[in-house]
Amino acid sequence: MEEKKIVQIQYLEFEKQSTLSQNDFDLFEQAKGALKNAYAPYSNFLVSAAARLANGKILTGTNQENASFPVGLCAERVLLSAISSIYPGVAIESMAITYQPQNGKSQVPISPCGVCRQALNEYEIRLNQPIRLILGGLTGPVWIFDKCSELLPFGFNGSHLQ
Repeated sequence: MEEKKIVQIQYLEFEKQSTLSQNDFDLFEQAKGALKNAYAPYSNFLVSAAARLANGKILTGTNQENASFPVGLCAERVLLSAISSIYPGVAIESMAITYQPQNGKSQVPISPCGVCRQALNEYEIRLNQPIRLILGGLTGPVWIFDKCSELLPFGFNGSHLQ
């Protein structure tokens, strides 16, 4: 007998960035400020991320494209790599992600790509702490997820390899 199952996710939606808590607003501003460091000459789609770590430090990362397309990295994975290298074992409390198309508008939240969702999910598992995600464009609403695994409900992880 088959049984239909339902997967639900929950997130907060803020009408505009100015209604965020001061900590979230400041982190989101850090992400916006980092957009200038993105290297996206092929897609012209700049993405940046800022993370507040459990030790209070804030780091940023941006997308880094390459003419050999598979070689490029998304902002989220650049940031995860930097954090893992500079502050190994330190958990991420919150990560703000924003974007700016060079020929378009940035008015709605976008979520990380599938590869980044997998990498974020693995980081949560590895450090046994959820990562709050703050997603938004340069203007408009902001979405906040309590944990990034909400975006990947059937994520693959190390337990599947056993």
